[in-house]
Amino acid sequence: MAYDFKKIVGSFAIDGELMRCERYGEGHINETYLAEVNEGGKTVNYIVQKINSNLFKNVDKLMNNIRLVTEFNREEIRRRGGNPDRESLSLVYTKTGAPYIYDEESGGYFRIYIFITDAVAYQVVEKPEHFYQSAVAFGDFANLLAQFDATQLYEVLPDFHNTAKRFRDFENSLNADKLGRAKNVRKEIDFVLKRKDYCSRIVDLLKSGKMPTKVTHNDTKLNNVMLDAKTGKYVAVIDLDTIMAGSICYDFGDSIRFGCNPAAEDEPDLGKVNFSIELFETYVKGYLTALGGSVTAVEKENLAFGAILMTYECGMRFLADYLDGDVYFRTHRAGQNVDRCRTQFKLIEDMEKCYDKMCEIVNKY
Repeated sequence: MAYDFKKIVGSFAIDGELMRCERYGEGHINETYLAEVNEGGKTVNYIVQKINSNLFKNVDKLMNNIRLVTEFNREEIRRRGGNPDRESLSLVYTKTGAPYIYDEESGGYFRIYIFITDAVAYQVVEKPEHFYQSAVAFGDFANLLAQFDATQLYEVLPDFHNTAKRFRDFENSLNADKLGRAKNVRKEIDFVLKRKDYCSRIVDLLKSGKMPTKVTHNDTKLNNVMLDAKTGKYVAVIDLDTIMAGSICYDFGDSIRFGCNPAAEDEPDLGKVNFSIELFETYVKGYLTALGGSVTAVEKENLAFGAILMTYECGMRFLADYLDGDVYFRTHRAGQNVDRCRTQFKLIEDMEKCYDKMCEIVNKY
């Protein structure tokens, strides 16, 4: 539908005239637009987003999460002599000081961010340097927020990386076996059951306080990193809708899960699915170099395990969805969720075989 962007943008503390506002980027969750504003004869760009309130039910708490984290980030960046408008996702507040508006005419929630200039986001890793820069980005993101009290964040997606609960959900799907599919994937089911002990390790460390609870991004893909258009170096981390409290091992592990496998996530030929120890070292080097002294001993001890855990959790979720009738993850062909879980389990087998080497690499940096 068409939105009255002049009215929407006019609700925010922007001193200028809106020239145009058009769809922008490749995001699938929120509707994103690029607004061009004439501010005293100079064109200034902003990102306008209509928030997906069907997915994010409590917009107020979602936006408070983003407000808390971005303001903390901006202050840390100022303290180290950086440019917060460029190096952090930055909200533009409304004229009344709120981080978003509700537009009654469209029934939509809108927010505006400062546009990060002279920077690009890649959809796929085109060369190892991209993967390295994403590691630096998320390592620095974790370092900036190391002293932030993550317990004040609203849990946008409850129990998102509570692997112990994910296992119970899997057991429920298996026991129900609504469509009688369990007989087709007995090997995969046994794979999950055999590794049940993986589930509670990080959860228990967090619960006991032995591992610190920190801010997690929870969507550590390359396309959520802005790279300098000229130098190719990391500029800023974007898309903070899923920030929550958790372990840095989750973000690290999920990056490894999808970044160290050259094959597609649903590749039917498992011969093409391989864990790259070289790419693992590339990521570890960038991540730990940027994270610096803020990483604790128990976090470092569990980084390599985090890669296995996040791969296990993801594969288990694909398998459970297959048992449930392919109702959560979008599929385009029969058996796609089975192929997805098999790629994850192949990666786990590879990682288990070279786990000692993975730990050596982590300890090297």
